[in-house]
Amino acid sequence: MFTSPLFAVAVRAADWDPKIAIIMLVCNIIAIAFGKATIKHQNVGLGLPGNFFGGMGHGAMLGVTCFGHILGAGTILGLTNMGVL
Repeated sequence: MFTSPLFAVAVRAADWDPKIAIIMLVCNIIAIAFGKATIKHQNVGLGLPGNFFGGMGHGAMLGVTCFGHILGAGTILGLTNMGVL
């Protein structure tokens, strides 16, 4: 089977602490700002309450927060692998 070499790769996972939560929060804020600047039709579909979310609809907010979590997970794994976290 070709997957057996993949099991030999050891990944060091970081334990949760407030630094990791702050990194994820910052990555999501960056993703929301990036989405606000680049999404052409932000307010299509159901709206979110108030102006707290920048006038984005549910679809745009779901997309940018998914991107923010992918960005945050990559950042956390990268910093953990480098030994910073």
